[in-house]
Amino acid sequence: MNKAELINAAAEKAGLSKKDTERAVNAAIDVIIASLIDGEKVQLVGFGAFEVKSRAARIGRNPKTKESIVIPESKVPVFKPGKALKEAIAE
Repeated sequence: MNKAELINAAAEKAGLSKKDTERAVNAAIDVIIASLIDGEKVQLVGFGAFEVKSRAARIGRNPKTKESIVIPESKVPVFKPGKALKEAIAE
């Protein structure tokens, strides 16, 4: 499912217009991104949690030349599914 399909399905389920649903979905995504940028964890009870984790610097290898390279430290977004989501999928 892509973003357009998500918006169509949510609009149909909520009985809202596609335009209003698109604004709501975009606003929710923007708020999640802004919160993660600010270093906050976003928890949606029953669904899961979004947070930013730091990945330490490490040594990698260029597969073509076999040369060792240093991969710098980075921040990556992660999602941890909640218990209810795990149980719903397992059924």
